[in-house]
Amino acid sequence: MSFITRGFSGRSRERDDRLPPGQTLVGDFPVLSAGPTPEVDTAEWEFTIRTESGAQHSWNWDQLMALPIEDVTTDIHCVTHWSKLGTGWRGVALDTLFEDVDTDYAFTMAHSYGGYTTNVPLEDLLDGKAWIAFEFDGEPLDPEHGGPARLLVPHLYFWKSAKWVRGLEMMEDDEPGFWEQNGYHLRGDPWKEERYW
Repeated sequence: MSFITRGFSGRSRERDDRLPPGQTLVGDFPVLSAGPTPEVDTAEWEFTIRTESGAQHSWNWDQLMALPIEDVTTDIHCVTHWSKLGTGWRGVALDTLFEDVDTDYAFTMAHSYGGYTTNVPLEDLLDGKAWIAFEFDGEPLDPEHGGPARLLVPHLYFWKSAKWVRGLEMMEDDEPGFWEQNGYHLRGDPWKEERYW
C-alpha cells in the first residue's frame, strides 16, 4: 500500500490551550492517505452496520440524506502533529444510525472503500461524539479528504476518522485496524498523546 502526504505547513504561534501536547496549528488541510483515493459515486455508495448476529443495517446515499443532519464545529488533530481548530462539518450522527441496532459488543471495525480499516470502541462513536460527514467548510467533502463521506471522530487522532467509509462491523474484542497493526495506538487520544504502542 502506498502512502500519500502533502499540504503540511505548520506555523509557530503562541501556545493555544485548545492544542493537545505536541501539536502544531495549521491553516491549510493536509492530505494524508494510506493508498490512492478511491472513486466512489454517491449512486453506488452504501453504509452498513453489521452486528454479531449477522444482522445488517444499511443506508444508501439518498437514505442517509433523509436522516437528521447536524452541523458540527470541532477541532481535529492528526497523529503527524498538525491540528486545525474550529473546523465546520455536516453529517449524520452515529447515534441516529445506531438507534435500531441491537448489539452487545463494545468495539467496532470501520471499513473503507479502498480497503482501509481502523478500530474504534463503540463508546467513542455514541453520545454525540461521531458522525458520517459529507460536507466540510460548506462544500461537499472533497475525495482526497474522504468524500463522498467519511467517519468523523474528532476527539481521537484523525486516523480514526476513516476516509471513504462504507461500514462498521461490531466486534467482541478491540482488534487492530490498518495503522494499529503497524504500531499506532489502539485508541488514539490526542490529549494523552496516544500516538503509538
